[in-house]
Amino acid sequence: MIYFDNSATTKPNEEVLDTFHKVASIYYGNPSSVHSFGLQTEKLLAQARRQIASLLNVGESEIYFTSGGTESNNLAIKGVANQFRNRGKHLITTKIEHPSVENACEYLKKDGFDITYLPVDENGRIHLDDLKKAIRDDTILVSIMHVNNEIGVIQPIEEIGSLLQNYPKILFHVDVVQGIGKVPIDFHKSQIDLATISAHKFHGLKGTGALYVREGVKLTPLLHGGNQEKGLRSGTENVPGIVAMAKALRLAFEDFNQKRHEMEKIRDYLRHELIKIDQTTINTPEMHIAPHILNFSVEGFKAEVLVNTFSEKQLYVSTTSACSSKRNEPSKTLLAMGVDQKRAESSIRISLSYENTIQEAERAVKVIKSSIEKLLPVMRGSI
Repeated sequence: MIYFDNSATTKPNEEVLDTFHKVASIYYGNPSSVHSFGLQTEKLLAQARRQIASLLNVGESEIYFTSGGTESNNLAIKGVANQFRNRGKHLITTKIEHPSVENACEYLKKDGFDITYLPVDENGRIHLDDLKKAIRDDTILVSIMHVNNEIGVIQPIEEIGSLLQNYPKILFHVDVVQGIGKVPIDFHKSQIDLATISAHKFHGLKGTGALYVREGVKLTPLLHGGNQEKGLRSGTENVPGIVAMAKALRLAFEDFNQKRHEMEKIRDYLRHELIKIDQTTINTPEMHIAPHILNFSVEGFKAEVLVNTFSEKQLYVSTTSACSSKRNEPSKTLLAMGVDQKRAESSIRISLSYENTIQEAERAVKVIKSSIEKLLPVMRGSI
């Protein structure tokens, strides 16, 4: 099996699974309980918070645990909107955000908020001038992803943060789900107020994530209950998952530069080999890109046909984001970049992890090439 769909989810690390099992089976007390068994669990929770904060170079009081990226994005966006709606009802994001950002913004539109969706250029990046022109007196939030989940382009987060320092009433939220552990980012240097991470993107477990909230930033909670997470995210914490997430993040940061370099080599090999196939076009630009994502289109083919054909040979890739792939819609990111509809409908995403090898890439290229050659007469006959 060749698993090249790591942007959808990664395989949990064995050490992470061991940690989860140990905590779940031994330290299963409720961290809110006041007895000694509950206090042991609470201690593990505090330790995980401290470790994650240290790895992200932020304060431990700035880390709030959630169920994952979707909840963290919704908490950040809706939390700011509801907290500061009297200050303004204008939000700025981009045309290529994850559905959990886009749909949260669309929900707010129904509640009277005004959303500006910034365009991107042919390389999938926003222009700072467009952002500056979009800012209004009633703007309260800018939400821009770090690494695009479909094509791997990196947005100029540090430059955006610097620009927003001229507008102290605007908060800056960054979805760093696809970049964390793969692309360096400094929350402080980038002047980020809110940042989203999700454990299952860096070999942790599904159902665990976190939201970084800069000290002093106030949000209106989405959930109300027992006042866990200082009242911002009520609900009994998933302590085994959280401790496992801390372990996964630590492992992701170990030998970071070497892992990144290995993924870059594999990605570049795939780019070099796939471009040799006549019907293939590479959609991922060559600059400002993450090491683990490569997007390409095959002329004359529907993406889902290729994905199903590859999977028959145990090569697992995806079309758009995992959240959108079952709808068989063209890539909204590619459309926003000016790519035509047919090419966007045939886009395939390869996404790597540090566990992938160059040998897997070599086998994958053979599968892709042989599958296209096999399907080509059929596709031509159907035209």
